[in-house]
Amino acid sequence: MQEFYYSTLAVANAEFKKLSRDPTELLSRAVQPILWLAVFGQVFGKIRGIPTGDISYLDFMAPGILAQSILFTAIFYGIAIIWERDLGIVHKLLVTPASRTALVLGKAVASGLRGLIQAVVVYIVAWLLDVGIRWDLSAMASVALAVFLGSCIFSTFSLVIACLVKTRERFMGIGQVLTMPLFFASNAIYPLELMPDWLKVIATLNPLTYLVDALRHSMIVGGHSTHSLALSFGVMSGVFLLLLGFAARLYPGLVR
Repeated sequence: MQEFYYSTLAVANAEFKKLSRDPTELLSRAVQPILWLAVFGQVFGKIRGIPTGDISYLDFMAPGILAQSILFTAIFYGIAIIWERDLGIVHKLLVTPASRTALVLGKAVASGLRGLIQAVVVYIVAWLLDVGIRWDLSAMASVALAVFLGSCIFSTFSLVIACLVKTRERFMGIGQVLTMPLFFASNAIYPLELMPDWLKVIATLNPLTYLVDALRHSMIVGGHSTHSLALSFGVMSGVFLLLLGFAARLYPGLVR
């Protein structure tokens, strides 16, 4: 167990060092949530046709944009794995004593740390736009946990895709196809009640819906969620463990 722990931390540390040397990716990713909140949210906040309960549309939307930021950053994480394979790094990792699960988990943990940095950016923008944020410690801890777990889910899902398609071109195509359906088939920018029945079914199976629910419950003053906090975290934990096991089995096949 101790070896597994140290192997996971070593991989996560190596991944995070790469980010610290070149933070431009995070800076470029920060532009998108700023535009969504400052432009889209401000405009649609003047439309009264979207039922958001006792909170403004901008308050309702802010957790969804944080979830979107996490999704869009993590879903392309797998392309780095393909680059590592082409550079021979994956081969070197696979001959180390570290288990395949530790290798995958270490990358997921690093992605979770990236997600927390994205969350700080969204919080700053939301604060500047006067969004009703909950600043109590328990709420912020819940948001941090949801962000971390959501980043782990979608980065591991991205790794699974990378292991299956094995080429950068195919990965980029599939990644672009998946991001928007995952985003719009969730409750990120409109409530589930507005969806047709068939889309509600898809949204219920979409892990992004549970991430948004957890964020909306904990991040916003008066924010309401469709599912309970316990259910949201339970579903996300189950999805992550499933993807972690699947990715660990597929990871050695990336080099073939």
